[in-house]
Parts: sequence; C-alpha cells; structure tokens
Amino acid sequence: MNSSESSSVNANIDPANLPSHIAIIMDGNGRWAKKRILNRIEGHKKGSDAVRLIVRTCREIGISILTLYAFSTENWQRPKTEVTALMSLLKNFLKSEQKEMLDNNIRLNVIGQIEKLPEDVQQVLHKTMTLTKENNGLMLNLALSYGGRAEIVRMVREIATKTKKGEIDPDLITPELVSDFLYTKGMPDPDLLIRTSGEMRISNFLLWQIAYTEIFVTETLWPDFSKQEFLQILKHYQRRERRFGKV
Repeated sequence: MNSSESSSVNANIDPANLPSHIAIIMDGNGRWAKKRILNRIEGHKKGSDAVRLIVRTCREIGISILTLYAFSTENWQRPKTEVTALMSLLKNFLKSEQKEMLDNNIRLNVIGQIEKLPEDVQQVLHKTMTLTKENNGLMLNLALSYGGRAEIVRMVREIATKTKKGEIDPDLITPELVSDFLYTKGMPDPDLLIRTSGEMRISNFLLWQIAYTEIFVTETLWPDFSKQEFLQILKHYQRRERRFGKV
C-alpha cells in the first residue's frame, strides 16, 4: 500500500469513534510457516514484524490501550525447543523496541504469570516497564503466560482471603470490585477484540473483560496482517451499534 492509499484509509476513520482499548489474539504464525515449508520459529519471527506494524499504527491513530495475546498458559505445553525459542525471541524483541517505545511515548505493561517466565526474560520486561513507566501515550499490554481462567481463579482467591480476614464484606462484592482484582485493574474493558487466522474461539483470553466487546475474526494469518486490514476492521467497528444489552 502506497502513502496516498494509506492516507485515504486513515481519512475514512472517525477519530471521535475509535475504540479506546483493542485486544488481539495473534494466531497463525505456525500455519504461515508451514505453508512456506519453514520452521515454526520463522513464523513467530515474521509475526513480530506484524506486532511492530500494528503497535505503530495504534500509536499513530491515537488508540489508548493495545493488548496482545503473546503467550498463553497453555503454550507452556508446546515442545520445549519452541518455547525456548519464543522466550529468546521475546527478549530480543523487547531489547530492540525499547528506544522506539521511548521515542513514541509507548508504555509497556504485562499481564499474566510473569513469575513463570525465564529469569532473563523477566529482567528485560521489568527494565522495559521501568524505562517506559512515565510514558502516557499508547499502553502496550503483553499477555504473557496468561490465561483467563487462571486470572479469575487468582481473583477469587484474593477476594476470598480478604473476606476471610474481614477486609471485604461479601454483600458488597460487585463487578467493579472484581475488576479491581484482575490484571487489568484500572483499565477500560476492550472495545474491540480481533482474532486472526479464522479460528472461531476465544482461547481463554480476557474472559471477564470481553463481556460486551465487539469481536472481529479475519482469515488472515497473523504474519500477513497489514495496516490496511487493521484500519478496515476499525471502519467496520465504527459502523456497529453497541447496545450493551439495551434496546
């Protein structure tokens, strides 16, 4: 897509009706590689290019929060060689993007069981989050070692513990209180969830938070996901009527 085409697509996006929070299930790296008779890791490497592109696009058009499903609790069950390669790729990606995050006012945040990640990856994550913590443009949430059910179990345990200690009255437990015990505390729920690769499932992602999220599934494999398609999805989102259960 040339610059004139890009400008035309951007011009058709209503800046007053942008989703505040976009979540993406980045699916299809392995299938992208298989179609090209490549190692799955090559698909993940190519997928990281799509991450850069979409992060830059969100920053460019003024999205407040982007949450990317990067590694699930179930992904630990993949072959050890693939998991090791993914962790190495994540660490190198974070190191390479630190300057861009600083230059473009992007704040990194992580949701999930960070303590289960390799120590060297944790160190880079914490360093990057510390370096970018004052940035107030786009918040980039990476869901790492994340599972929606595990998050809900964690929330229930914490609320139960405080209730047992007398710090929380069970009769005063509300949806707002529950949200305060999730990884996404203080964030608006996603307005839009995008899933690539055509799979019609949620895959244990943000189960509480997406109760009224608009969902868009594309057949495009994640490494092939383009800025043009992303903006077209936003145009489609802007044509939807969000009623939140009302008439």
